[in-house]
Amino acid sequence: MVLNAFDPWNSSRCTCPPKYSFCAYTGCSHGCLYCYITAYVPRPFEARVKENVLRRLARALRGANRGRYVSMANSSDPYPPVEREMEMSRQCLELFRERVMPVLVVTKSDLVARDAALLADMRASVSMTVTSLREDMAAQVEPGAPSPGRRLEALRELADAGVPCSVRLDPVIPGVNDGEIEDVVAAVAPHCRHVVSSTVKPRSDGLQRLREAMPGVMEELRFARRGNTYWLPVEQRRRLMRRVSRACEHHGLTWATCRESLSMDAPSCDGGHLISMK
Repeated sequence: MVLNAFDPWNSSRCTCPPKYSFCAYTGCSHGCLYCYITAYVPRPFEARVKENVLRRLARALRGANRGRYVSMANSSDPYPPVEREMEMSRQCLELFRERVMPVLVVTKSDLVARDAALLADMRASVSMTVTSLREDMAAQVEPGAPSPGRRLEALRELADAGVPCSVRLDPVIPGVNDGEIEDVVAAVAPHCRHVVSSTVKPRSDGLQRLREAMPGVMEELRFARRGNTYWLPVEQRRRLMRRVSRACEHHGLTWATCRESLSMDAPSCDGGHLISMK
């Protein structure tokens, strides 16, 4: 199957509505240090097209529930650098438009702006991840992803084209990007309607990569392991998320958190409520 019911490890903390998960690619070349796909995806930081993905997607859509939307994507960014030549995500979007299937595009890439006209002409919304405004910090933590400046410009282009947008301020890592919370929200506010945020929740290998890259910062943090995931103390997480909510309220944006067991000020946590229903 290429179109699957979204199931975030059967987590009771997940507040996402019923939706589908899809990506045309396996692996993600953005290589973010905190990424969790290294725990279960072979060659995780090498993006490659799934076999016969268009044919398999077309078949899956025949029985899909049009009342649910597709989250594209949750494990692999739909706009890796190879998408510039392959245009596989674009072809999938065209298929979604043809079948009138609502889509939430989740990405860190400015390449999504290439498809602004297509997205504006279908039932779609874009959620852009912006974790930092600092070029140096982003390059260290998300080494293969486009710079913050390019992401902000893409967000502006999408909004100007009439594509409803949200932003993922995710993950918030104390000592790394927590000092930028208010600045990030202020920077994205003119071009989005909603922000969803979460504190860092690495798996073992992701935590190891973070510790190797920034040992001075990470040794100050106190994580507790629950299952396969490491969590910051609950009060620390709540303080950080309250800052996000206050910043969003200041700029007139709705907000939500991801797997933090906190209330939210929006019809959906992930921004799916913004999908155009034209």
